[in-house]
Amino acid sequence: MNLTIIIPAYNEELRVVSTIDSVRQFLDDRSWTYEIIVVDDGSKDETAQRVEQACTTRQHLRLVCAESNQGKGAAVRLGVEHAHGDIVGFIDADDKTDISGLDEVFRHLDDGAQIVIGDRTLADTAIHVQRRAYRELGSRLFRRLLRWWMGLGDYPDTQCGFKFYRTNVLRGLYQRARIDGYMFDVELLVLAHQARYRIDRIGVTWRDDPDSRFLPLSGSWRNIRELLRIRRLHVDELPDHDPSSFDSRPPTN
Repeated sequence: MNLTIIIPAYNEELRVVSTIDSVRQFLDDRSWTYEIIVVDDGSKDETAQRVEQACTTRQHLRLVCAESNQGKGAAVRLGVEHAHGDIVGFIDADDKTDISGLDEVFRHLDDGAQIVIGDRTLADTAIHVQRRAYRELGSRLFRRLLRWWMGLGDYPDTQCGFKFYRTNVLRGLYQRARIDGYMFDVELLVLAHQARYRIDRIGVTWRDDPDSRFLPLSGSWRNIRELLRIRRLHVDELPDHDPSSFDSRPPTN
């Protein structure tokens, strides 16, 4: 099975190469053919230079550079445009989610899933470093908002940076997707949910990152604006919208 892993990176010069090596070490022990694409999203530090240098000594690694900082969603979109794999996944540059979860991802894909996402709310998730209290509270409030506002009650953890799509599915979703920032995950899941793709959730091994770049006030306001846009573009347009009426089952023949 051909696999493309996309790592969107913005000012990650200190961590991105170690994340690359962690992923490569795991994948080199598997039979899958793979490529890793790092998308530098207009970093102001030496992220691109570090990855470019790593490309000279590491196989299956490519660097794609955005012209300017556009956001995580735009970076993933750019990576998808350059992907060669039948399966495309994206993970965070800070290596918060253990890549060993890929074994479970492929079991679900082999069983017919079109999308597999990591979910930190599942009982079999192992959290090694807990979130700080204010971030955990914010995460719970965010989950309630998505359930009520977007009809995503079946997917309580939309923001886990560990998602894998069949490439043709993801490219089709990106034809309708418009969000360039952090809420691109939500938009893709809303669109996939409406299309009735089979989306499987798996537990992950995860640790919080105390060096998170998320700014609670400005970041939350930006996320709310993006959610408003997602609702306007993809939810309010549905006739007689009822969030509880969404059906996440795959289409029947």
